[in-house]
Amino acid sequence: MALAEAGARGRLLRWPRVLLFGDSITEYSFQENGWGAYLAERLVRKCDVVNRGISGYNTRWAKLVLPRLITESTSADSIVAVTIFFGANDSALKELNPKQHVPLEEYAANLKSMVEYLKSVDITADRIILITPPPLQESAWEKACLAKGDKLNRCNATTGQYAQACVQVARECGTDVLDLWTLMQKNQDFSSYLSDGLHLSTKGNSFLAAQLWSRLENRLSALPSLLPYWRDVDHTNPEASLL
Repeated sequence: MALAEAGARGRLLRWPRVLLFGDSITEYSFQENGWGAYLAERLVRKCDVVNRGISGYNTRWAKLVLPRLITESTSADSIVAVTIFFGANDSALKELNPKQHVPLEEYAANLKSMVEYLKSVDITADRIILITPPPLQESAWEKACLAKGDKLNRCNATTGQYAQACVQVARECGTDVLDLWTLMQKNQDFSSYLSDGLHLSTKGNSFLAAQLWSRLENRLSALPSLLPYWRDVDHTNPEASLL
């Protein structure tokens, strides 16, 4: 059978998508042992896990980008889950990092704006998960800053205020939320979750992956595998199984 004929006979295969939208902690999540890679492995043949992490970005910039990633006419119908994971840059101290800093009230408003945009393109609240920034290990991050000739430009208490604002937005908008800042600090020494005081270590990636999967598993693991298992293909008449 010619390929063109096979294409005409078969339905177009459209994989559902999980969209990961965030800053560098999302961008790096497809690295070895990353939390995004973990999700992709769990969902292979069921969903495409799409990484739209953009290193260094804050919510002021992200809310401008989001409508360029998802539109009702082109892609929203195939999205089964979206994570919005910002705050590590927004919470940078204004006097030391004015380019990335976003005031707390604006941060909350930006998150709410992004959730409302997703709802406007028919991505329902039950498909949206907000993730708070992780806690900041100040001494380790200060070393990273000093190595670049900078001063310590973040503090954990301030990051906590942004995490609380994220939780509040989720409550107001009716979405799920993963309060990473609080959960990681239940272990008194949370430094092992971080590689440089800000970004996630292998242990931190594993922790986030497990927490996120517990929220997604019931919803996504029931999705059917796309295309039959190879042993179930009729080898004498593969068209009957595959088209």
